[in-house]
Amino acid sequence: MAKVRHMFPGGNTCHGFYSFYHYIVPPDARRKIVLKGGPGVGKSTFMKNLAQDFMEAGCDIEFHWCSSDNQSLDAIVLAGKEVAILDGTAPHVVVTLVQ
Repeated sequence: MAKVRHMFPGGNTCHGFYSFYHYIVPPDARRKIVLKGGPGVGKSTFMKNLAQDFMEAGCDIEFHWCSSDNQSLDAIVLAGKEVAILDGTAPHVVVTLVQ
């Protein structure tokens, strides 16, 4: 059975907005898939459908929900597979390093 975690990597606090977005992608991630597209084109829905398929296959998964829209996903991470699938459109800027 797959382990599932739900989290918000950012939020408003008494000290202002605090972000943990730079912790979404593990440093040892072998694959980082960045989805880009305008609002409403289906990035979050696509990630939700992928996550459902991975859970049915028994993969452990993390859901990283958008702090300003709790129905929208910013990323999913397959912890055991070292894979992250992220929304890469503004304001979700993702830095990628080519090796």
